[in-house]
Amino acid sequence: MKTFLNWKLWLLLFFVSIPAVQFAQNMENTIDQIVNDQYKNFEAGISVLVAKDGNVLYRKAFGKSNLELNVDMVSENVFEIGSITKQFTSVGILMLLEEGKLSLDDEITKFIPDYPTKGNTITVHHLLTHTSGIKSYTSIPALRDFAKKDLSPTELIDAFKNEPMDFKPSDEYRYNNSGYVILGYIIEKLSGMAYEDFIQKRIFDKLNMNNSYYGSKSKIIKNRASGYQEREKGFVNADYISMNIPYAAGSIMSTVDDLYTWQKAIRNHVLISKESLAKAFTNYTLNNGSKINYGYGWSHDSINDTPVIEHGGGIFGYTTHGIYVPSKNAYIIVLTNNGSRSPSETAYKIAAVAIGKPYPDASKIVTLTNKQLKKWVGAYKFEGDVVRHITLKDNQLYSKRVGSNAAFKIFPLSQNRFFFEDSFAEYIFTDGKQRSVVFKSNINQSKGIETDE
Repeated sequence: MKTFLNWKLWLLLFFVSIPAVQFAQNMENTIDQIVNDQYKNFEAGISVLVAKDGNVLYRKAFGKSNLELNVDMVSENVFEIGSITKQFTSVGILMLLEEGKLSLDDEITKFIPDYPTKGNTITVHHLLTHTSGIKSYTSIPALRDFAKKDLSPTELIDAFKNEPMDFKPSDEYRYNNSGYVILGYIIEKLSGMAYEDFIQKRIFDKLNMNNSYYGSKSKIIKNRASGYQEREKGFVNADYISMNIPYAAGSIMSTVDDLYTWQKAIRNHVLISKESLAKAFTNYTLNNGSKINYGYGWSHDSINDTPVIEHGGGIFGYTTHGIYVPSKNAYIIVLTNNGSRSPSETAYKIAAVAIGKPYPDASKIVTLTNKQLKKWVGAYKFEGDVVRHITLKDNQLYSKRVGSNAAFKIFPLSQNRFFFEDSFAEYIFTDGKQRSVVFKSNINQSKGIETDE
């Protein structure tokens, strides 16, 4: 009887495993195709890792890590990760919060007494959420004058602190690198360590992130992928920037493996408590109650209505994107050494496949009559007085925004739902006394009402 039961169990496991193997193989082939469509084997390259429920399901590299030496990209390559650095800075602040060294409501003048706040109350929370109103130094013309200089944190703050405020704190959300520079300085002041040392000793060393670094152009870093920019006539070496300039807003270098280690540590509360992580992952609001789709170092978005926590990065010669899907315990990290091409769309397509919710493609299109298509032709007015025209030509619907020269094909998934070619965006039309349409692009939605304009 025991042998018979073991045999039945073996058969059960065998047949159950077949769909899992098929899914894994299909996923691998699909991701290969997604990446190959965007990154060629003779160009600057890309490194991709997909993990789910603690298992790495996909780990591959494509293209070249060094074009001049014709060196292939490998998964061990080290990249500058740009603004994904902000996750490390925000966790550093939350670590100090748990140690009782600061409050999220502390005003920045507690740490920089002479900071000119123009009569505004600017807190640590405002810095973390990009709602401070401080002008981002990466948007000021003077950046060209000091981008190559090894400024100290205080010198970098001096370079932007007298710029006019963009808005009053919490009135708006505007992505802001200056806020994270100030946060880096606060970490230094409260920890008694340079930001570089804090990140190394308190995070990298503790998590055994042995291939992660505070960025340096002069140090010999094993497996460093060279950074490139794409121009009309081909690739060129990326412009030089001192790593003291991105500082706590974008200075870190890492690999796909180390960033997966980082994500596991965040999920498992190795560095900060569950309560602190909840603060980092909260979708905060403005004074008017509007959601900003940002927490502390992580953005909020969705993939086919599945909530995700994510962040991208871009710095001279490199672009990156990391996506965490809490409900699926899935993590997708994409690192490239092409500073001219964002991998965000690639990362989202990969993530959608990994969680079993791929974005629509040609295989999902339904056939509609000319009459059914013509039903939605017209002009629709959206928020901010944006008007989009839906037109029909040769049995194909197009969407064109007023003021733009580009008309985009839209394809039917049903009689009233259409998706944009090679995009996450879609229209959902509603008929009635006055026709309307919802424009969806992941988490972002806006409604357009039929107009005569």
